Formats: sequence, C-alpha cells, structure tokens
Amino acid sequence: MPFVKTLLSYRTGGTIESKYCYSVWLRHLTMLNTVRSGIPKRVAELGPGDSLGIGFAALLSGCDSFRAFDVIKYWNVERNLKIFEELLVLFKNKAPIPDDKEYPKVQPRLDTYAFPDNILSDEMLKDALSESRLEAIREEIRDPDNPRNTLIKYYVPWDDYKVISPGSVDFLYSQAVLEHVEDLEGTYEAFSKWLENGGIMSHSIDFKCHRTTESWNGHRTYSEFEWKIVKGGRMFLINRQPYSVHQQLHKKHGFSILKELPKIMANNIPRNKFAERFRDLSEEDMTTSEAYMLSVKEG
Repeated sequence: MPFVKTLLSYRTGGTIESKYCYSVWLRHLTMLNTVRSGIPKRVAELGPGDSLGIGFAALLSGCDSFRAFDVIKYWNVERNLKIFEELLVLFKNKAPIPDDKEYPKVQPRLDTYAFPDNILSDEMLKDALSESRLEAIREEIRDPDNPRNTLIKYYVPWDDYKVISPGSVDFLYSQAVLEHVEDLEGTYEAFSKWLENGGIMSHSIDFKCHRTTESWNGHRTYSEFEWKIVKGGRMFLINRQPYSVHQQLHKKHGFSILKELPKIMANNIPRNKFAERFRDLSEEDMTTSEAYMLSVKEG
C-alpha cells in the first residue's frame, strides 16, 4: 500500500535520548489515564525513529508487548541497549517526568510532572522490573530479528496493515510523526485495523513549517509546484495537511475523539497570500500550530 513510504525519512534526533523517551511515554500514559485507568497491555508506535526507547519505557511500565512500525531502520542494537539501561535507572528511581523547561517543544503538556505513582505503584513496578523480565527484554533487544520474540516486534519497512493481526493492539501512539505522512487516509485505516474495539490512540501532531519558511505557517503559501522545489529530494518532509483533516479522518475510520488540545498561534499572513488550496481554511485551521488528540475506536 502507498502509505508504507510516507513516514519521516530522516533522523528524528529525539529518541536518541533516554530522558526524552521517558518523558514522551509518561506523557502519553498520563493522558491515557485521564480516560481509562491502568497500563495498556499491547502497545504500538508509529515512527519510532532513532531508537525504540519510547517502547522500552512502555515495557518497563508493565506493558506485555510493543510493536513498532517505520519505513527506514535508524536504530542499532548498541544504542537500544544503552537507552534501555538508562531508562531502567529512571524507572527504578521514579524520576520526575522531564518537563517543559527541559523539553519545551514536547507535547502534550501536563498539569504535574511528578512521577505518576497513581498509575505505577511500587507493586506494579516490582513486577515490571523483575530481573527475569528485564533479561527477557534485553535478549530481544540483542536479537531483534528473532521470529520467536514476543515482547518486541519491529516492522521496517512494513508494506500494509496486514503485518499484524486485526485488533491486536489496545493502545497506539505517535509523537510528531503524522505531519510527515503523505497518505493519511491509508494510515488511519491501518490504525483502525490494528486497534481492538475500545482501543485508545494518542497522537501529538506538529503543523508548523519545520524550518521551511520564516513564518510558522508560511509553508502553506507555496503552490504545489513551488512546494515540490522546496521539498527537493526530501520525500517525507511535511504533508501540509491542517488540523481538520485529522478530525475528519478520525470520524471516517471509526474513532471518537475524547480529548483535543490544540495549540494556537497567530496567523500574520493575509489569506490572499496563501496557496489556492489553503485560502478557504477555517480560522481554527489557520491558527492551530500543534495538536494533541486522544481517541477511542468505537465498536
């Protein structure tokens, strides 16, 4: 399917840092627990990037399995093992969640960045961090292509949603990835196939220009021809789709949005300066620079 080649094709930068992975996972887990208490069991991530660190944090929280989907293999075993051991120290110490001062661009924002004792009790951590379980995770990190692995599965490149069984995931998330996906239709279809009925997904999406213009939303002033020139050989730069497209695709593919946290920035560009396809955007689309979306797959 075409959406297999639509994810970010350059290094992400963020997931090479264990504290970043720790912060991102605990933010998504905290948001999940605003609508459903507990730890998800079968977790999936779209576009993990330079490491599987966010997924390792999920496993260290007690999740039973982690599935990762990407189009290019960025990570290596040595880096993954290093990040895993650093994450283990953070969980053992119940370190506070790295906040907006340390990672000012990371969404979603939280009301408190204290370690979530209300979600991860000492008893739960004792089970999740048992030596036998930790060694089982390490073994799968060392041998990621072993078909007998059950805790960690890494699909790269994946060619359609059938790489896993329908309804085999109960929690799916992405962090600053969906703005790079050209075939959003196919991607949301995959989400709907992967998640079980009642499954939750959690996405942080960045609608800004990604340094292609001086104005945060100036990328929408380019015509289609001009945008091809700007992109050059960077096939998966950004898709320029506005917030409303994600809202519509949620509804079309059977998701009910439970929580929306858009970040608003002023639009200082006259409408007649935008490319024709963007001139009739709603005021919300014109001013939403980022958004966090938490949703449930309906039966």
